[in-house]
Amino acid sequence: QVQLVESGGGLVQAGGSLRLSCAASGRSFSSYAMGWFRQAPGQGREFVAAITGSDGRTDYADSVKGRFTISRDNARNTVSLQMNSLKPEDTAVYYCNAHRDDERGYSYDYWGQGTQVTVSS
Repeated sequence: QVQLVESGGGLVQAGGSLRLSCAASGRSFSSYAMGWFRQAPGQGREFVAAITGSDGRTDYADSVKGRFTISRDNARNTVSLQMNSLKPEDTAVYYCNAHRDDERGYSYDYWGQGTQVTVSS
């Protein structure tokens, strides 16, 4: 079981920056791939960025490449999302996700409660 708590959301003007953090409790944090997803009003939840557990490989949605950076600290059980050059279309509730597949082929997903990011034009 993994509990996730996000922080760092807020209101920012277009072109500004925010840094989101996600603190994880539970065991074996480094065995989980960590990701950020977002959901704008009236829309479905979409992938933003992800980072693998052990080797730190990253992946980004095309809409945020070059602007957002995901990182993790396995010693502190945290994952962060640095968001630069923010646009009004980045406005959404951002969710932290922890994912792993076990040796039997079962998948485990855990979610935080979400943090609001609002970008004004």
